[in-house]
Amino acid sequence: MNIILLAAAIAQAAAPAPSPVEQARAIVGDAPAAPQTLVLTDVPKATGPARALFNGRDLSGWQPWLGYPDPSVTYRDKPGATPIGRSRATAGDFAVRPIDGKPALWVKGETWGALVHDADLRDYHLRLEYRWGDQRWAPRADQPPNNGLLYHTHGTPGAVFGTWQPSVEFEIMQGSTGMAVAVGRDVRIRTTAALDPTLISPPVRYRMGGKPVEIVNGSLIWNVENARDAERPAGQWNVLDLYVLGDRAVHVVNGVPVMLVEGLATVGAGGVRTPLTHGHIQLQSEGAETWFRSVTVEPIDRLPTVVAR
Repeated sequence: MNIILLAAAIAQAAAPAPSPVEQARAIVGDAPAAPQTLVLTDVPKATGPARALFNGRDLSGWQPWLGYPDPSVTYRDKPGATPIGRSRATAGDFAVRPIDGKPALWVKGETWGALVHDADLRDYHLRLEYRWGDQRWAPRADQPPNNGLLYHTHGTPGAVFGTWQPSVEFEIMQGSTGMAVAVGRDVRIRTTAALDPTLISPPVRYRMGGKPVEIVNGSLIWNVENARDAERPAGQWNVLDLYVLGDRAVHVVNGVPVMLVEGLATVGAGGVRTPLTHGHIQLQSEGAETWFRSVTVEPIDRLPTVVAR
């Protein structure tokens, strides 16, 4: 090899890898990422009767699934353990209990997993209320409380890290509620984003009018942060509204739209892309005690309009 080319190759090999901010800047540019004020308008009327997915008495209609006994191995390529699945009783993980004078779905959070609803849903408005409990568990005991509303759920239980089914995530995490996450390597989500260097990784935040990005699990852009934090203080109830029409959705937190996604899809063998337009919902268990109540769904035939002000 030419000495000059050899020296260049050595220098390139020795050069530090680009930081997440540098990598993200190459994708979304330097567009402003200050939190936008987004407003929900022209909210669709239901085209049919509302349906309660939680009956207030028991877990009828909900199927529990648990991941590994030690959640710290969840994201390892070789966890060296077998998921619990449905091999043991789960009354100590998921239950119906009273809180603040009403019955609610209780998720302990110590063992990671999910409650998966039986209904295969499409073209709907889902509303639920949640609030954080007091308990936190390793390996997230000292991190922000974390959970999630997973929708368009499909595939095999435990197919994702032995713990969840492939889906699109409406993140429920202190400071990040409404974030969009691809749950599963074959799930694809399109949205628009801008650079936000204050975030750890990926340093990108939803921005209406931002650069188009695709969220892919296992890539730099495996999630996109919410447009702004609209969650109420710990101990208070929050209202989530999820509007879904085909392969598009709007995430709303306490009346504030914080994420618009489209192009929801799965990618199969040979890169064939199939629109993801329906599926089940999952309520996650991921390290934090969480309460859910008033879970309802109603059919819609269009999405609300979201404007930036």
